Amino acid sequence: MEHLKELIREVPDFPKPGINFYDITTLLQDPDGLKQTLDGMIDYFKDEKIDTVIGIESRGFIFATPIAQHLGAGFVPVRKPGKLPFVTESASYQLEYGEDTLEIHKDAVGNGHRVLIVDDLLATGGTAQAVTQLVEKLDGEIVGLAFLCELTFLKGREKLDGYNVHAFLQYDD
Repeated sequence: MEHLKELIREVPDFPKPGINFYDITTLLQDPDGLKQTLDGMIDYFKDEKIDTVIGIESRGFIFATPIAQHLGAGFVPVRKPGKLPFVTESASYQLEYGEDTLEIHKDAVGNGHRVLIVDDLLATGGTAQAVTQLVEKLDGEIVGLAFLCELTFLKGREKLDGYNVHAFLQYDD
């Protein structure tokens, strides 16, 4: 896994001073690294019966779509407000500097659908927690949450207690 971490560029002080940004575009550019990453994320959930894979805007779309295709599941985007054309359900979550909201089509997850939620990064956990709320409002069953990277020092996993959370790569500081 360390060789894959080496493909992720660290950008200090982005988007603001004191933040160390993990830029995954360099991993995505590497065909072998991208394949290994997708294979690893898929492998963890390959024996689960998944009906729907949800990708969280926007980098979650990159991983969720091929994972859905490989698992024989549908893909559903969760987006910022005003981006989806049909009737939506929404959930808000706290940011360090305020609040944000995510939306899903009301008919995107059916009663009892087995759902895998996918995103590129688990940091503080607020975004992923909001998506779990959306899925549960629509009576979906959350099989798990898959992330490319987890910043363990931010303790986002704590907000997802009780869920099957898998992070392919972990950063401890």
